[in-house]
Amino acid sequence: MTENTFHVLLVDDDKFLLDMYCMKFVQRGYVVQACLSAKDAIEVLKKGFHADVILFDLIMPEMDGFTFLEMVQSEKLAEKAMKFALTNQSTDAEQQRILDLGATGFFVKATMIPSEVVNSVEAVLKKNATA
Repeated sequence: MTENTFHVLLVDDDKFLLDMYCMKFVQRGYVVQACLSAKDAIEVLKKGFHADVILFDLIMPEMDGFTFLEMVQSEKLAEKAMKFALTNQSTDAEQQRILDLGATGFFVKATMIPSEVVNSVEAVLKKNATA
């Protein structure tokens, strides 16, 4: 994947999970920027980090994932990035709201291990690269 290195922005207030996802993506050759808050992630994007994929938690202090996604959209940040909620919120209404706000999809943390999330993201990236 060295010729087509993808950039991933990870946003989660749980440092342990953030580090674990970061490690899994880095092991696969991705460039990763990790942020412990949505506010920090917005700043990283405003400073020019080019994300191909943004994975964000829904439940975070200060700014939740819904507000983060709304802000990314309204400020036209990372417009071409695929955006995935990484959450334990799995009600139909919440899932629909995520999609309505422009997310590509979502992953339920309780049902997937980090390597499965990485595999799923990689499959979508490869599919879009050949489309």
